[in-house]
Amino acid sequence: QVQLAESGGGLVQAGGSLRLSCAAPERVFDKYMTAWFRQAPGKEREFVASITRITATTDYNGSVKGRFTISRDNARNTVFLQMNSLKPEDTAVYYCADSNGGPHTEQHSYDRWGQGTQVTVSS
Repeated sequence: QVQLAESGGGLVQAGGSLRLSCAAPERVFDKYMTAWFRQAPGKEREFVASITRITATTDYNGSVKGRFTISRDNARNTVFLQMNSLKPEDTAVYYCADSNGGPHTEQHSYDRWGQGTQVTVSS
Protein backbone atom coordinates (compact mmCIF):
# COMPACT_ATOMS: atom_id res chain seq x y z
CA GLN A 1 0.00 0.00 0.00
CA VAL A 2 1.79 3.09 -1.27
CA GLN A 3 0.87 6.13 0.75
CA LEU A 4 3.42 8.72 -0.37
CA ALA A 5 4.98 8.90 -3.83
CA GLU A 6 8.47 10.24 -4.52
CA SER A 7 9.70 11.29 -7.95
CA GLY A 8 12.52 13.26 -9.54
CA GLY A 9 15.50 11.03 -8.88
CA GLY A 10 18.06 10.19 -11.52
CA LEU A 11 21.70 10.26 -12.55
CA VAL A 12 23.57 13.56 -12.39
CA GLN A 13 27.18 14.66 -12.45
CA ALA A 14 28.86 16.09 -9.40
CA GLY A 15 27.98 19.76 -9.03
CA GLY A 16 24.62 19.27 -10.69
CA SER A 17 21.09 19.66 -9.35
CA LEU A 18 17.94 17.62 -8.95
CA ARG A 19 14.54 18.38 -7.49
CA LEU A 20 12.68 15.62 -5.73
CA SER A 21 8.92 15.68 -5.19
CA CYS A 22 6.82 13.87 -2.62
CA ALA A 23 3.10 13.70 -3.26
CA ALA A 24 0.24 12.42 -1.15
CA PRO A 25 -1.98 10.99 -3.87
CA GLU A 26 -4.84 9.93 -1.65
CA ARG A 27 -5.14 12.73 0.84
CA VAL A 28 -3.50 15.93 1.89
CA PHE A 29 -0.45 16.11 4.08
CA ASP A 30 -2.51 16.35 7.24
CA LYS A 31 0.25 15.38 9.57
CA TYR A 32 2.49 17.74 11.50
CA MET A 33 5.83 17.13 9.82
CA THR A 34 7.17 15.84 6.51
CA ALA A 35 10.79 14.82 6.05
CA TRP A 36 13.27 13.37 3.62
CA PHE A 37 15.57 10.53 4.60
CA ARG A 38 18.17 8.74 2.50
CA GLN A 39 19.87 5.38 2.53
CA ALA A 40 23.15 4.69 0.75
CA PRO A 41 24.27 1.13 -0.04
CA GLY A 42 25.56 -0.59 3.07
CA LYS A 43 24.60 2.30 5.33
CA GLU A 44 21.76 3.07 7.69
CA ARG A 45 18.94 5.37 6.67
CA GLU A 46 19.67 8.93 7.73
CA PHE A 47 17.72 12.15 8.18
CA VAL A 48 18.15 14.73 5.43
CA ALA A 49 15.62 17.51 5.99
CA SER A 50 12.22 18.22 7.50
CA ILE A 51 9.46 20.81 7.25
CA THR A 52 6.39 21.44 9.40
CA ARG A 53 2.96 21.73 7.84
CA ILE A 54 1.63 24.99 9.29
CA THR A 55 4.68 27.22 9.88
CA ALA A 56 7.00 25.58 7.31
CA THR A 57 9.79 25.46 9.88
CA THR A 58 12.74 23.58 8.41
CA ASP A 59 15.74 21.64 9.66
CA TYR A 60 18.63 20.00 7.83
CA ASN A 61 21.33 17.44 8.29
CA GLY A 62 24.59 19.35 8.56
CA SER A 63 26.01 17.55 5.53
CA VAL A 64 23.37 19.08 3.23
CA LYS A 65 22.82 22.46 4.84
CA GLY A 66 23.39 25.25 2.32
CA ARG A 67 23.04 22.86 -0.63
CA PHE A 68 19.55 21.35 -0.18
CA THR A 69 16.27 23.19 0.33
CA ILE A 70 13.05 21.59 1.52
CA SER A 71 9.75 23.31 0.74
CA ARG A 72 6.07 22.50 0.51
CA ASP A 73 3.01 23.43 -1.48
CA ASN A 74 0.02 22.46 0.64
CA ALA A 75 -2.42 23.36 -2.13
CA ARG A 76 -0.74 20.76 -4.36
CA ASN A 77 -0.22 18.25 -1.53
CA THR A 78 3.46 18.13 -2.41
CA VAL A 79 6.77 18.52 -0.59
CA PHE A 80 9.95 19.25 -2.54
CA LEU A 81 13.66 18.75 -1.98
CA GLN A 82 15.83 20.97 -4.16
CA MET A 83 19.34 19.53 -4.24
CA ASN A 84 22.17 21.69 -5.57
CA SER A 85 25.94 21.21 -5.72
CA LEU A 86 25.46 17.47 -5.53
CA LYS A 87 28.35 15.28 -4.45
CA PRO A 88 29.01 11.57 -5.05
CA GLU A 89 28.39 10.98 -1.34
CA ASP A 90 24.80 12.16 -1.85
CA THR A 91 24.16 8.97 -3.84
CA ALA A 92 21.33 7.10 -2.10
CA VAL A 93 17.71 6.13 -2.25
CA TYR A 94 15.71 9.11 -0.99
CA TYR A 95 12.50 8.58 0.95
CA CYS A 96 9.84 10.96 2.14
CA ALA A 97 7.81 10.34 5.26
CA ASP A 98 5.38 12.13 7.52
CA SER A 99 4.76 12.25 11.21
CA ASN A 100 2.44 13.58 13.89
CA GLY A 101 5.23 14.21 16.36
CA GLY A 102 8.34 12.90 18.06
CA PRO A 103 12.00 13.68 17.43
CA HIS A 104 11.99 14.87 13.84
CA THR A 105 15.40 13.40 12.98
CA GLU A 106 14.43 9.91 14.10
CA GLN A 107 12.89 7.34 11.74
CA HIS A 108 10.61 5.91 14.41
CA SER A 109 8.74 9.23 14.58
CA TYR A 110 7.44 8.69 11.03
CA ASP A 111 4.64 6.29 10.25
CA ARG A 112 3.87 6.89 6.57
CA TRP A 113 6.59 6.37 3.94
CA GLY A 114 7.06 6.33 0.22
CA GLN A 115 8.84 3.69 -1.84
CA GLY A 116 11.89 5.86 -2.47
CA THR A 117 13.60 7.35 -5.51
CA GLN A 118 17.20 6.66 -6.54
CA VAL A 119 19.66 9.54 -6.77
CA THR A 120 23.06 8.76 -8.27
CA VAL A 121 25.82 11.37 -8.46
CA SER A 122 28.79 10.54 -10.65
CA SER A 123 32.24 12.01 -10.04
